[in-house]
Amino acid sequence: MEELIRTNDMVMISFVDALLRDAKIEHLVLDQNMSVLEGSIGVLPRRILVDKTRIEDARALLADAGVAGELSQPKS
Repeated sequence: MEELIRTNDMVMISFVDALLRDAKIEHLVLDQNMSVLEGSIGVLPRRILVDKTRIEDARALLADAGVAGELSQPKS
């Protein structure tokens, strides 16, 4: 799995999650329950991970949706 996006913006997480689900790209949303530990103030970013075999498809999907600026830097 490779990180696609990392953000504190819950609307962005929901949007990306919906895009990936509609495109049938399997993914994981991590750190959602960390808000319980942090007191629900939104300090800890949430991450979306995508399988390495579909990461380029996911990146293209987000670019087409106009949110390419939110993408995590690809691993070299």
